[in-house]
Parts: sequence; structure tokens; C-alpha cells
Amino acid sequence: MSGSNVKASKGIAGMILAAVIGVPLFVYLLIKLFTSGSGIDITRSTMTTEAVSARLQPVGSIKIVDGGPPGSKSGKAVYESLCISCHGTGLAGAPKFADAADWGARISKGFETLWTHAIQGFNAMPAKGGAADLTDDEVKRAVAFMGNSAGAKFEEPKVEGAAAGAAVDPATKGKEIYDSVCMACHTAGLAGAPKFGDKADWAPRLKDGVDNAIAIAIKGINAMPPKGGYSGSDAEFAAAAHYIINASK
Repeated sequence: MSGSNVKASKGIAGMILAAVIGVPLFVYLLIKLFTSGSGIDITRSTMTTEAVSARLQPVGSIKIVDGGPPGSKSGKAVYESLCISCHGTGLAGAPKFADAADWGARISKGFETLWTHAIQGFNAMPAKGGAADLTDDEVKRAVAFMGNSAGAKFEEPKVEGAAAGAAVDPATKGKEIYDSVCMACHTAGLAGAPKFGDKADWAPRLKDGVDNAIAIAIKGINAMPPKGGYSGSDAEFAAAAHYIINASK
């Protein structure tokens, strides 16, 4: 019986040893089988967890940077904080920065066509590159900056109004914004919007003060989106709000 026990023990020990050596070897060979011919080497630095994670970052991810008031970012600032994620390498078909061959045909379509595509979205590029808080002029500046790096002669829109540190006049800029954006709802009181010039409609909105009413409108309330869908600065929107409110007094 003792001899049988010894043989049995040796057999079990052999099986354990085979498992310890054989399983890792089997896994290694299996990995080699599925990666052979693909150019993948799991031991290379490009296959580290950090490297793979970097390649899996979302397309068009936004790098937040400090800047001036809304609407004041230069084309260079917008490019370096946002556009570079795709245009820096030509990701997803984006024309590469400073690549005249990539940009040539696009530049020939004209500045307006290019910034219209950039603002509204085009092919794989979402509207405003996915940064909805950018003003239209900031997007235009970024398009001009990128186009000019490849030989275009586009002119970046100037920084004006509140974005440049100047006061915004409700009677001029405020009226302009009202006529182009706000009147769509406030003229007829659409979707519950207080009607332009209607003191009774505006009274409950102004019971906590004009500044409070404007702050609420900037954030959006009920059916009204933030700033009524206006893409410019808060100060410009406030001028439009003052224009509307002044008409109801």
C-alpha cells in the first residue's frame, strides 16, 4: 500500500507541476496565435495600459483652458484648446494643420463655406467641434487660423462689444439680437414667452428684479433654451434682455 501511495503522490505532484507550467505556456501560445501576422506585440511600449487608454480617448475631446470673457477667444486659442485633437493629426479625415495639400480644395470653397460647415457640423465633425459654448465668431477665428496656416488669406472676425471689454448698448446691439433671435417667441408670446411690450406679461417675471430675470434667462427656463438659443456672450444677451424689458415698462 505504501508503494501505491508514493506512486499516487508522485502522479499528483506531476499533474500540479504540469498545470503550473502548461497553463501559462498555453495562454502565451494562444495569444501568439491570434496576434501573429497582425503586427501586434503585447510587450511593446505602445501596448501598455496607458498607451492604449490614450488611443481610446473620445474624438474631439475638449481641453479646458482659462481665457477672457465669452466671445473673446482668438483662433489660435480655440485651435490649441479644441481643434488640435483632430486637425493636429488629420484624425477622422480632418484636414491636417498647416498641410497645404489637405486644405487646398477646402480653401478654394471660400471662408464662408468653411465656417458654415464648422458651425453647423460637417461629415464626422460635430457642430462647433462639439464645443457648444463657443460663439460663432470664435469658430470663425479658428477656421481662419487653420486655413491661413495652409496658405489662405482669411481675416479673423475682430473681438468687439463685451468680449473686448466694452459696454453693450441695448438700443443697438440688444435690438439687433432681439430682431434676429428673440422675436421668434416674444413677439407673439409663443410657448408661454412674455410678449414684447406687454407690461402685464412681464410683471411676474420682474418681481425679483431685472438682474434675477436675466440670470434665469441666461440659464434657460421651461421651453426657453439657455440665452434663447443665442450663441454670443452673456453680456450681449443681457443687452437684448434689457431691450425687451425696457419696452415693457
